[in-house]
Amino acid sequence: MIGSPAGAALIAQVAFWGFLLYGWAVGELTLKVVILFTLLWLASRLATAMFSPLVAMLDIALVFIIFKGDVRLT
Repeated sequence: MIGSPAGAALIAQVAFWGFLLYGWAVGELTLKVVILFTLLWLASRLATAMFSPLVAMLDIALVFIIFKGDVRLT
């Protein structure tokens, strides 16, 4: 059974790579930006205790870049 923090970390990881690939596929992210976010992901991997929150922040930044703002829920 997976706990709540581990589940959130897994969702953040899947979302990060999904947003990165989606943004590159639709042309919203250049190769330089993809490399930059990958390097930021690698750097956050070194801060093990803060890895999941840092990946979540990268997810939020990718959403703002790709969708030109926040995603509406309604």
